[in-house]
Amino acid sequence: MNKQNSVLIVDDEPHGFDVIEAHLYREAYNLSYVSSGVEALNSLDSIQPDVILLDVMMPDMDGLEVCQKIKSDPQWKHIPIIMITALNSKEDLARAVEAGADDFLAKPVSGIELRARVHSMLRIKQQYDALEATLHLREDMSRMIVHDLRNPLTNILLCSELLLDSESDERNLERLQIIFDSGRDLSSMIDNLLLLAKMESGKMILNRLPVDLNKLASMVCPRFQGIATYQKIHLVKELANPNPLVLVDSNLFHRVIENLLSNAIKFSPPESDVILHVEYPSDSIDEGKNGNEKMLLTLPEKESVSQAIIKVIDSGPGISEDKRQRIFNKYEIGDIVSGVSQIGLGLAFCKMVVEAHNGRIFVEDNQPKGSIFTV
Repeated sequence: MNKQNSVLIVDDEPHGFDVIEAHLYREAYNLSYVSSGVEALNSLDSIQPDVILLDVMMPDMDGLEVCQKIKSDPQWKHIPIIMITALNSKEDLARAVEAGADDFLAKPVSGIELRARVHSMLRIKQQYDALEATLHLREDMSRMIVHDLRNPLTNILLCSELLLDSESDERNLERLQIIFDSGRDLSSMIDNLLLLAKMESGKMILNRLPVDLNKLASMVCPRFQGIATYQKIHLVKELANPNPLVLVDSNLFHRVIENLLSNAIKFSPPESDVILHVEYPSDSIDEGKNGNEKMLLTLPEKESVSQAIIKVIDSGPGISEDKRQRIFNKYEIGDIVSGVSQIGLGLAFCKMVVEAHNGRIFVEDNQPKGSIFTV
């Protein structure tokens, strides 16, 4: 076995450590000892154990509770835990399994059995570490490839935009518009992948500033006006006015609104409405309508608030009840619709951003048909 393998022994009685040390001294493990569950939890960062030998019967916090806490923490749940117990009833063993224990040893501890169990758990840990290293390498390579796609795609978008400005033939304009819109969709997918990877790695730092959601919504909508018009969909804004400011990361929420609008337009039938609605908990909708913008009139002056509600409403096929939670998972899609590209990243990205802001995102029915995505 690797000499660097670390074994953490948790036992309130020092004699328990002495017995285990005597059985394992020839194995050249790095043995560490703590005398309580609290110490064990506090020492995980510094010790980085490969296997934990955990006594069940301890005061204050018993081994079952310690095991449960370790296994509920994503950072440590992969560490094999061998419970050492004088209890041997089926009920006690069942409780240990429920707490997440990987193996058991009965007191008094047998040296041969102890060494065999530790060897076995270390093999499992080494296999896990090797798999993790492979996955990280694959993810790093994928991110590099995705990142490198941005440069040629930027050239495609730039050149197609220049051609759109100079071309006069109507048929060519339609084709150029399709190229430009497709390139922009691909660019959005690449950005989602890169931002998702950054957020999952914990390297994404929110840049929260006071943001005017009306202004943000008004910046996003023109981006979709061309494709909405092409598909004969009416893009409608319902914005609060006067409007307070909300502390959010403007760039990330810009992309959240983009993803939700893109999703709604993609699934909406011709001659239907896609509505982008912004409100605050105390707002009420004014009956008046100014062009395609309904104004919500109640707040007296522009001020900072802690809460806001964004809704994107469509009249598409809707989402079945059993898929309403799953569609926010990575690579999960709703019901398959012919001719519609479904990757399963946009809504996962929205969920991560919204939850990073301590918010909530969900979907419900839009009667008589369609969906309402609410942030």
